Amino acid sequence: MIIQTAEYRGSFVTLDKCPQAENVPEFAFIGRSNVGKSSLINYLTQINALCKVSNTPGKTQTINYFKINNQFYLVDLPGYGYARISRDMRDKWFDMIKNYLSKRQQMQYVAVLIDARIPPQKIDLEFIDWLGEAAVPFYVVFTKADRPERNQMSQNIQDFKDKLLENWEELPPMFVTSSERLKGRDEVWDFIETGVKEFFKRKPAAEE
Repeated sequence: MIIQTAEYRGSFVTLDKCPQAENVPEFAFIGRSNVGKSSLINYLTQINALCKVSNTPGKTQTINYFKINNQFYLVDLPGYGYARISRDMRDKWFDMIKNYLSKRQQMQYVAVLIDARIPPQKIDLEFIDWLGEAAVPFYVVFTKADRPERNQMSQNIQDFKDKLLENWEELPPMFVTSSERLKGRDEVWDFIETGVKEFFKRKPAAEE
C-alpha cells in the first residue's frame, strides 16, 4: 500500500464521541502498556511524529484516530495491564476498550500487539480469549523483534502459538515486525488493504 496522506484526526474518551458521520473501516491497535503501539503506527506510515511515542507505560489514555489516504482509520487504543494506576482507572480504561471493540460497527480488525522479546504472558492470552468470546475479529502482531537473539525470539513466538492452541482450534493471522530490520510492514499493510476491500464490498448490502 502506498501511503499518500496520514493525519491525526482526534482523541476521544467514549465511544459516542468517536467520529460518527463517516462510514469507513477502522483498524485498531491494542496490547499491553508499552508494547509499542504508537511506534508501530509510525513505522507503518513512515511518519515518525504521527503518533506520539512515550517510554512511560499507560501514556495513551484515549481512543486516537489517524486518517489514512482519506479512506480508512488507524485507531490507537489505550494499553491494558498497566499496574501503576488505580483499579478504578484500569476498569474505566477496559470498559472503554470493550465498548469500542464490541460495539463499533466500523471496526474491521483489531491488531493485538505482543512483545516478541518475552515469553507468553497470561494477560495477553486472556485478552485474546475475551476477543474470541466477544466475536471480535483480530490478528496478532509481534513487536520489538529488533533486539532479541533470533533463536529466542522464534522460541517465544512458537511458545505463544502453542499456548493459543490450548484454547483455539486454529491460529489467527500473525505478523512479525521490526522497524530496525524493516520487517513485516508490507505484510501488515497487505492484510489491512484486504480488510478495506472487504469492508466496502459488504457496505452496500448493509445499507440496503
